[in-house]
Amino acid sequence: MADVNRGNRPLSPHLTIYRPQLTSMTSILTRITGNALLITSLLIVWWFLAAATNAAYFDTVNGILTSWFGDLVMFLSVLGIWYHTLAGVRHLIWDNAVAMDIPTAEKLGWACLGGSVVLTLITVVVV
Repeated sequence: MADVNRGNRPLSPHLTIYRPQLTSMTSILTRITGNALLITSLLIVWWFLAAATNAAYFDTVNGILTSWFGDLVMFLSVLGIWYHTLAGVRHLIWDNAVAMDIPTAEKLGWACLGGSVVLTLITVVVV
């Protein structure tokens, strides 16, 4: 049924009212990295499909993905994979109703951010 008093109800607060918090920013970053990893996986599938078609097409795609821009995208993808993984572990911890207090939640947020940078550097140096 239509609500005739729609204009009389109070609106919920918008993002401009709230002060950004680490937990909300890391949650948004988790969603962003998840979507970015989907795009990266499509690039990798594109590379495999080019390898399956012919050598000339593969050389073109391989040239794009191994250029400085492709290297940057892949480096950021490794960072995104590590961040998304650590944020997933953080959410698994929260699913067990552990570390839900604000100071511990912020420590976990900083651990996700710092841990993803450290693990990315280790991955890039080792591989």
